[in-house]
Amino acid sequence: MNLKEKAALIDHTNLSPYATQTAIARLCEEATTNGFCSVCVLPYQVAFAASQLKDTPQKVCTVIGFPLGANRTGIKAKEAQIATQDGAEELDMVINLAALKEKNLEYVQKEIEVIRQVSKGLILKVILETCYLDEAEKISVCRMAQAAGADFVKTSTGFGSAGANLSDIMIMRQVVGDQMGIKASGGIRNAQTMEAMLIAGATRIGSSSGIAIMKEYNNTRD
Repeated sequence: MNLKEKAALIDHTNLSPYATQTAIARLCEEATTNGFCSVCVLPYQVAFAASQLKDTPQKVCTVIGFPLGANRTGIKAKEAQIATQDGAEELDMVINLAALKEKNLEYVQKEIEVIRQVSKGLILKVILETCYLDEAEKISVCRMAQAAGADFVKTSTGFGSAGANLSDIMIMRQVVGDQMGIKASGGIRNAQTMEAMLIAGATRIGSSSGIAIMKEYNNTRD
């Protein structure tokens, strides 16, 4: 995989609650300059990011039910609808962790299905927040996301107690096979970590360190 192809796997991310339009404009410029797949921003910034990326191949990704996943399904659905209207092309939704822990799998499954229904035509990624789940729960959510027609399963919000790790990526890949993408996010700050995630089975990388990662790849090549 060449450097251009690796850059195209990165969701260039700024999910800081303090990110201003100036910061988002810079994020968008960096994404186009480096050929990243998308910018991942908070819902408030979607319309602005979409205006900055108009007529570029870079996409706007945003988060739903972020970062706790504890909003009611109707709120998440409305958030997804508004984000779509504002120009989002990819949605990263956080599952309801409490419902999962209570073994209310029907609720978790139905919620993913509802968000899938209102986001037809968009890429939908389901965030597990793996640091809070045991192996059985990780497997269960991957299966539910796959059954609901989601496009990716994603490890983390980046706001939990830990981010992506290789064992979780391997578990997720074993469950979903080649039928879904896997997004590794949280704590991926250098090329070595990104490379390890890709080898383990990740097909998308969420990181706020995309510039540093690509500089490392370039230096390694030299």
